[in-house]
Amino acid sequence: MSSNALTGPEIWTRGPLDGSTPSQDVGPDPRAAPPARQLAWVGAHGGAGTSTLAAVLGGVDGGRTWPRPEQGEPDGVLLVGRTHAAGLQAVSRALDVFRRGDQPPGLELVAVVLVADAPGRLPRSLHQRIKVIGSAADVHRVPWTPAWRTGDLNAPAPKETAALAALLAAPPVRMS
Repeated sequence: MSSNALTGPEIWTRGPLDGSTPSQDVGPDPRAAPPARQLAWVGAHGGAGTSTLAAVLGGVDGGRTWPRPEQGEPDGVLLVGRTHAAGLQAVSRALDVFRRGDQPPGLELVAVVLVADAPGRLPRSLHQRIKVIGSAADVHRVPWTPAWRTGDLNAPAPKETAALAALLAAPPVRMS
């Protein structure tokens, strides 16, 4: 054996076993999971809750601006609105942008996120509007969270947000 040969059990030895110097061109581990897809929370109206959702669940707070995928910004949108009449109307208008194909190139609507505007049950008319929105897009509901209202963003997220958290943690889907 030469003096520069690697020693140790073969199973623990990395690199060539012939005694040559291993290459420094080591790429990413192909077994590593791909990074989570970056999604942007985009409000259909002011006060929708994008900042709070981004702080609690992750993702990018897009405010009320569509991300621009061609500039390296997220290519997936979580459209956020409150469950009051004006909020649901704003969500419907934003959905119409996607229906017409007027969104920025490469931008995908992943889901609509409806944040409760008050504790308790919704009036029937608002519930009916949510059903219509649900016929056009996947809808996730976020319940009234008193801790968030007082600014406590360290409180555990409601269990109803688990599916949203999973969307944010999912690896990107590549279409072939």
